[in-house]
Amino acid sequence: MFLRTVEIFRSLQGESTRAGQPCLFVRLAGCDLGCTYCDTPQAHDPRAGADLTVDQILDEACRLNDGPPPLVEITGGEPLLQRPGLVQLAARFLDLGSTVMLETSGAYSVAGLDPRLEIIMDVKSPGSGAADRLCPENLPLLDANDELKLVLTNRDDYDWSLRFLAAHDFSSLRAIHFSPAWSTLTPATLAGWLLADRPPARLAVQLHKLLNIP
Repeated sequence: MFLRTVEIFRSLQGESTRAGQPCLFVRLAGCDLGCTYCDTPQAHDPRAGADLTVDQILDEACRLNDGPPPLVEITGGEPLLQRPGLVQLAARFLDLGSTVMLETSGAYSVAGLDPRLEIIMDVKSPGSGAADRLCPENLPLLDANDELKLVLTNRDDYDWSLRFLAAHDFSSLRAIHFSPAWSTLTPATLAGWLLADRPPARLAVQLHKLLNIP
């Protein structure tokens, strides 16, 4: 079983309730959403990177971390485009005792995934150009182990996100994050809207970008 892999690296977790924790990242290749604000265009092409076996990825992860990494994020691209290999890789990390986060757009089904996974579902707002790609059947599958993230480009995205939260019951989730798109909306502006409206969401900034680290 091969996974087309763009990069494996250590950094700080930048977004989620685990922000600030050291984390081992596995970035898989391939994404077909074409978000306007994408900050990982190098992972779009499903041919990017190299074919690695699950064992090769695990070996490199353990080498970089001097042993099994306590916290792993599998990201992309869209990791669920390589679902069979992803499932195997996640299971191997979980069996080593790692906490494993899966960042996914929600465009592909999360049904049947290992319940030990922490799903970070990056639901696309209209400003992304990919809001229509959400698989709505995914939403009731999220639980207290999971988090929702919405990246916002402007006030219209923010208002859309408030309506989106009002239309669904996300009370069981661990957290809901509103994140400003890096180039189009300032964190301070979004913070002001959150303070005024007090939705059941928190401000999330990309910590790794603020620190200028990978």
